[in-house]
Amino acid sequence: MKVDLKQVEEACKELYIRALKILPPDIKQGLARLDAAETSPRAKKILGTIIKNVSVAEETDNLTCQDTGIPIYNVTIGRRVEVEGVDLEAAITRGCARATNEHPLRSSVVHPITRVNDQSSCGIRIPAIHFNFSDRPEELTIQMIPKGSGSENNSWLKMAVPAEGVDAIKTFVVDCVLDAGGKTCPPTIVGVGVGGSADLCVALAKLAAIRPLGTRSGDAEGAKLEGELTRAVNQLGVGPQGLGGDSTAFAVHVEVAATHITMNPVAVNMQCHAARRASATFTPKGMTYGF
Repeated sequence: MKVDLKQVEEACKELYIRALKILPPDIKQGLARLDAAETSPRAKKILGTIIKNVSVAEETDNLTCQDTGIPIYNVTIGRRVEVEGVDLEAAITRGCARATNEHPLRSSVVHPITRVNDQSSCGIRIPAIHFNFSDRPEELTIQMIPKGSGSENNSWLKMAVPAEGVDAIKTFVVDCVLDAGGKTCPPTIVGVGVGGSADLCVALAKLAAIRPLGTRSGDAEGAKLEGELTRAVNQLGVGPQGLGGDSTAFAVHVEVAATHITMNPVAVNMQCHAARRASATFTPKGMTYGF
């Protein structure tokens, strides 16, 4: 399958806009589930306001949050997909810039030293574009994640000592949630990476944070840890917007990788209640949008 780069550019423009305006069904269902189980009247009122905001945004074709985030595109290339990588990156970047200029969207991207904003949501190495591969024949998938600063600023890495065991992982995650408090606009998805190298561990935490609700870690021990941490986090009383309650997190998601015998990295990356994402899948039959 040969990829039409013009179609990719147009899709990447649309994905940015869709991600900012349409909350994925699993997140809306997650909000409803938390609202039904919440015991604090104040927290329940806050959840009701969040749910109404999501509804009004979709009804009026507006953004669910004013923060357009730092744009991230996750690209998965299947077997027998013909595409030039450099040209694909360029098409994605053009689509990102066009979304910002043509919609228009607020550009949240600046130079890290001068803080100059060129009003395109693009810059040095931004949008962040990550490539993965699958064994699905003739399929290209592009997922767009607009990661707001409220969630991205709450990221941590600890190079734990292996002798500390699983307790070190649990304590670190709980401490991170407490440190974040209301700054991540809870209820959150708490993404946890365990193992690998320092850079891989942080990347795993990000992957965990953007996983759909209802999915589980592919590793049995990781899945067990997810359940234990979700229960622990929701007993902290942080609650919606950090103002108290049962609904601190939708879930804790864990992704793991093998690591060195003398280290045990653990990383945390959070996703706010507006856990935004959108995707486009290209096949020989055409292109379809999803989440």
